[in-house]
Amino acid sequence: MRASVISAGLLTISALGGCTVGPDYVRPEIPVPVAYKSQMPPDAPASASQDWKPAQPADAKPRAPWWEVYGDPQLNALEERVATANQTVAAAAARFRGARAAAAQARSAYFPTVTANAAFNQSRVSSNVLYKSSAGVTVPDYLIDAQISWEPDLWGRISRAVEGGRAEAQASAADLQSAILSMQTELATNYFDLRGTVEEERLLQATLQAYEKALALTRDRFAGGVAAESDVAQAEEQLRATQAQLIDLETTRASLVNAIAILVGENPSSFTLDVAPLNEAHSPQPSAALAALPLNVPSALLERRPDIAAAERRVAEANARVGVATAAFFPNLLLAATGGLEATHFSSWLEAPSRFWSLGPQLALTVLDFGGRAAARDAARAAYDENVADYRQTVLTAFGQVEDNLNALDVLRRESEAQRDAVDAAQRALGKVSNRYENGAITYLSVVVTQAIVLSDQRTAVRIERRRMAASVALVKALGGGWTTAQLPSTEEVSRRD
Repeated sequence: MRASVISAGLLTISALGGCTVGPDYVRPEIPVPVAYKSQMPPDAPASASQDWKPAQPADAKPRAPWWEVYGDPQLNALEERVATANQTVAAAAARFRGARAAAAQARSAYFPTVTANAAFNQSRVSSNVLYKSSAGVTVPDYLIDAQISWEPDLWGRISRAVEGGRAEAQASAADLQSAILSMQTELATNYFDLRGTVEEERLLQATLQAYEKALALTRDRFAGGVAAESDVAQAEEQLRATQAQLIDLETTRASLVNAIAILVGENPSSFTLDVAPLNEAHSPQPSAALAALPLNVPSALLERRPDIAAAERRVAEANARVGVATAAFFPNLLLAATGGLEATHFSSWLEAPSRFWSLGPQLALTVLDFGGRAAARDAARAAYDENVADYRQTVLTAFGQVEDNLNALDVLRRESEAQRDAVDAAQRALGKVSNRYENGAITYLSVVVTQAIVLSDQRTAVRIERRRMAASVALVKALGGGWTTAQLPSTEEVSRRD
């Protein structure tokens, strides 16, 4: 009879254990466009855009690190150090380990808890206590016991907590990838800015050499009575002002080198970095790599951006918390057993008569809490709605960033072509003006003005190229780099502790 009752009880617990309250998770719907607005149509001429091309099916597969497309070994070496040495990445990695440990801790609630206790104490009751047999007696007590307790997951409270913990751990893993991608793209942007700054320095140095020759020529012409003293003053002023511009670039260069040092986890005081100018012959030409970077379809963005993956996983985590709050409306069953040995004398401590035990279930139900559990469930539902809105906003922001950088690349490409034409025209004008000045047809002021225009146009061309590279890196980041949601840890991996 007793066995049948116990069996029936266990069967009832098992059946109830399959009941999980709260909503099952369904990924929120997101409207996804068919194509990017800034993407060139299939029938557009090949010359219409040289920056990006639609991705082929094979492009969805994991690729080599995205920065290798720029063909710069020095950049490759620096990027490899970010994931292991950058402190922002290290902090994100620590948060992921903490989230994974929390998921493992939640999973442990599926299993019984076993505790053990061993104790020895002596106690004496006051001799002035009447009607007590132990009055004035010192009593030793030897005790060893163990307790086993287990709470069956009747309503899915534990499983929902485990589900939420795993989703949060996966979100932390995606956050880690977001941090790595962010630091890597920041490094690439700073690196190309540094190369652009070095290119400007080279341009100013070449210009200074030309200005020094022009100043020497003007002085010779003044000594020969051909030029006015004001021509010498103008040539010298232009030379000194350009020297000041070159000196000013030292601050920009030092700041960029220091920023790169921090990104790779080094002390700026001991870090040095020499890079090639952005457009130097025989050096890596990053602008030539733009055509090799594929543009995925918009729907792929949901799988390739780690911040979108993190936001989606937090929706799943919030959904699980709703289930945990809903389970609070149902009773909790606790099964507990205690057993051990206790005796006054050590010699009889381990004998059979010293044993004791207790066994029994405990059912606990909150009868009245004046709306406390309902408020907690409403708060969980509100948190879920908040996370859904955050997820959708993250997706919208991602689409906007892709569109912005696609448009920026197209505009900057056309602007770069126009600026190169402007530089060519200014250089031709300078040649003609210089000839006229040497022939005495015009004053040196015309030469100064034209030289200033040439230098300004050349520096503008370099800055446009820097902006192109920054936009290309930003687009890589907007597209998620080479990451996919397939790299998220599985539910077993997030529950396992190293």
